[in-house]
Amino acid sequence: FSLFHITGAAPPSLPNDAAEWRRGKRFGIAGWDLLIEEAEHDRVLQLRAALEPLCDADGAERWRIEQGIPRWGRELTDQIIPVEANLADDAIDYAKGCYIGQETISRMKMSGQTNKRLCGLVPLDGSPLTPGTRLLAPNEARDAGWITSATRSERLGKEIALGYVKRGFNQAGTKLFAEHQPVEVVELPFS
Repeated sequence: FSLFHITGAAPPSLPNDAAEWRRGKRFGIAGWDLLIEEAEHDRVLQLRAALEPLCDADGAERWRIEQGIPRWGRELTDQIIPVEANLADDAIDYAKGCYIGQETISRMKMSGQTNKRLCGLVPLDGSPLTPGTRLLAPNEARDAGWITSATRSERLGKEIALGYVKRGFNQAGTKLFAEHQPVEVVELPFS
């Protein structure tokens, strides 16, 4: 299968096509998904390209990071709880009962605390950040987390990254080190 996603409030159209769009919230904003068979990918791509400019994979990745959206294999793994990835509002139903992990999720909601949280990171020296780099607390050399995704945002005019920052270090404005590189924790999405 192939998936197309168009951002916007109104459902898009495909000329002379009976395709059905479904609401989807990717990249942190409302939009529309079209799931088609792989064999139709090139035809639909040409139709969409004739209607409006398309975003390539690199552009989509930059937009995802700018919006602070977690991605499976990067920010989301079997070791990450949805609350830690800032997905509580979109992925958790606190009224539903009896599911795996319910007690942990409920405890986190009641205490208002997590061990780590997905945060934005900006290098203070302007140089690129590298996924997988450990974050260290200044003066203490204590492990404070790790970088999961990084990119250069032309729209923002700077290098940015996503990463998990441990409790006690994840407030906006906190200064850390990505190995020896100074970084600052910022709110998501990047503005």
